Amino acid sequence: MKTERDTFRSGWRERLSALHNVPPVLKIVWESGPVVVSLALTFRLIAALTPIAALWITKLIIDGIVQVVSGHQRLPSALWWLVAAEFGIAVLGNVLSRTIDYLDALLADRYTRHISIQVMKHASELDLTAYEDPVFYDRLERARVQATDRLGMIQSVGRLVQQVVTAAALSVSILLFSPWLLMLLIAGIIPAFLGESHFAFLGYEKNFRQTPVRRELDYLRVLGGSRESAKELKLFGLRDFLISRFSRLSDQIYRENVGLARRRLIAGSFLSIIGTAGYYSAYVYVIWRTVTGSLTIGMLTFLTGAIVQASGNIQQIFSTLSGIADQALFITDLLAFFEMQPAIYSKHDSLPAPRPIVRGFEFRNVSFRYPGASRLILSNFNFHLHPGERVALIGENGEGKTTMVKLMTRLYDPVDGQVLLDGIDLREYSLEDLYREIGVIFQDFMRYEMTARENIAVGQIDEINNLPLLETAADKSMADEVIGRLPHRYEQMLGRRFEGGMDLSGGEWQKVALARAYLRDAQVLILDEPTAALDARSEFEIFQRFAELTDGKTALFISHRFSTVRMADRIIVLKNGRIVEDGNHQALSQLGGVYAEMFEMQAASYR
Repeated sequence: MKTERDTFRSGWRERLSALHNVPPVLKIVWESGPVVVSLALTFRLIAALTPIAALWITKLIIDGIVQVVSGHQRLPSALWWLVAAEFGIAVLGNVLSRTIDYLDALLADRYTRHISIQVMKHASELDLTAYEDPVFYDRLERARVQATDRLGMIQSVGRLVQQVVTAAALSVSILLFSPWLLMLLIAGIIPAFLGESHFAFLGYEKNFRQTPVRRELDYLRVLGGSRESAKELKLFGLRDFLISRFSRLSDQIYRENVGLARRRLIAGSFLSIIGTAGYYSAYVYVIWRTVTGSLTIGMLTFLTGAIVQASGNIQQIFSTLSGIADQALFITDLLAFFEMQPAIYSKHDSLPAPRPIVRGFEFRNVSFRYPGASRLILSNFNFHLHPGERVALIGENGEGKTTMVKLMTRLYDPVDGQVLLDGIDLREYSLEDLYREIGVIFQDFMRYEMTARENIAVGQIDEINNLPLLETAADKSMADEVIGRLPHRYEQMLGRRFEGGMDLSGGEWQKVALARAYLRDAQVLILDEPTAALDARSEFEIFQRFAELTDGKTALFISHRFSTVRMADRIIVLKNGRIVEDGNHQALSQLGGVYAEMFEMQAASYR
């Protein structure tokens, strides 16, 4: 079993190793606002020196007053200049403090904006396979959180610089008076620091251990008060069950937290006594030197102030450094995320996509499996899609239909073999140029919580302000009827996330998504289950237009509805990652094979 000593040692190792994360983050901070960073650092350095300047002027003022009182002399004019200087330093300190806060606020906004953009940009460059890996997805989610939650660490670094300069200046003044006095102060501080670190490690381990329980508590909170669960919560009488489970887990967390907090209170109180004793030992020594005549009253004031402030600053340095190390532990995933590089990218000398496409797409001995899987989805697969051809893909789920689409659009690269466009491997083409020639709508299309105009325009975002073109695309997909019923038509916010938004039915959303595909001036149109959420009448009307809308284009679509499939020039039947039948509806029906059997089964359900 892991002892507290083991936890302490491993905690220190983790903290020290995590400090190598700090420089890369500081580089990102610098990139987010070099002028703001420079100003903030300059003002912090000036602010760091004001305490010792104020103490020294106070020492001169007090010595001057004592000299006047003891000698019954008139106040010299220089004394008032010292008072004015002390006033000026006080004003400067207040202005610097407010200015630093202002610059920190500016830097926080700049950093949050910069790092969020960098995360979005880098995430968009990574391969689709990464998003289907649960380990990567967890890392991405943590990276998103870490990107904006580490502002405390950044501000702590700024405070650390200021604290170190202040402590160094004060410590030098104490060191010049007595090296042993400074050592006495540090010796009193170290036990309290080590004790706080020890309990910080225990707290970190406790939080790590409690993470699964806290996740379950969050889940129970959602179940107990969400729109999705409200119906079953009432109908099945789940209230008491959920509350009882939540109470049991939260009590467990509470007992662990209170136990650690109690031990920290007792140990911390004892160790703080040691630190206080160190300070007062130094204080007594300075008083004794003053009483014996070795020091002036002004020097007594200066040293006692320096001891108090140096003690506080040294403690703050230890605490801040400890906090930075703790924070650095949590940015590992963010930096690891930025180090990831895509395997699918455009070469430096990549080719533009052909326009027009002359020979079409060809799968040549293609094999593919998803990362982490052992089963081949496609095995030694061969297929040719000719220009201007309308091809339907059918087969049971998991047979490779959508995988074919993702390989054609180079969201994936094959494990073996080649996918060719006009006889050239897709890997030789510019990705951006290739994407411009393909319009795709997947079955799991996005429902953007944006306006209807923006929802269509994402299909060709450069045309976002070209309303006539958007209306034409909506007409082709029959989304114009849906938008016509909305209060604000194309400017209507869709979805329920934002105020004033209106949600659509599944079929209405699908019409909007289809409009995106029709909006693109692409040579290839790919539709994955394009009418899955539509009623029979809407499906019939859409595909009545299908021949017209795909005139002069290459069309590939996936569907389980044979009323749709039969309109294709060719029908490809997939089974076990291979093509088992290839032909038009009439030929395959007469063949009496897999297609005929599937068609008959579906037709029988309507009789």
